[in-house]
Amino acid sequence: MLVTTTNTVEGKRILEYHGLVAGEAILGANIFKDLFASIRDIVGGRSGAYEQVLTDARKTAVADMCDEASRLGANAVIGVDIDYETVGSNGSMLMVTAAGTAVRIE
Repeated sequence: MLVTTTNTVEGKRILEYHGLVAGEAILGANIFKDLFASIRDIVGGRSGAYEQVLTDARKTAVADMCDEASRLGANAVIGVDIDYETVGSNGSMLMVTAAGTAVRIE
């Protein structure tokens, strides 16, 4: 499955549009990741634990989007947008949404 943020695929013609497809992933960070991230905030540096959670959530959302596109008969998703949000009463959950247009290209 070809996935692109552009609205066209260079050198390929779009044969069919199958509509909007999306994938969502909501993941929670645990108390230990929160603790170590807080320490990183104080001393500086990157939070590997949170970066891994973000990566996992993005991959899950894109995979779900591609699965939906495949079920519709598409072989590509164009115009993909990925959004990140925190949800929950204290913002302890991370939601990643990937959305685009499912198409069949030549």
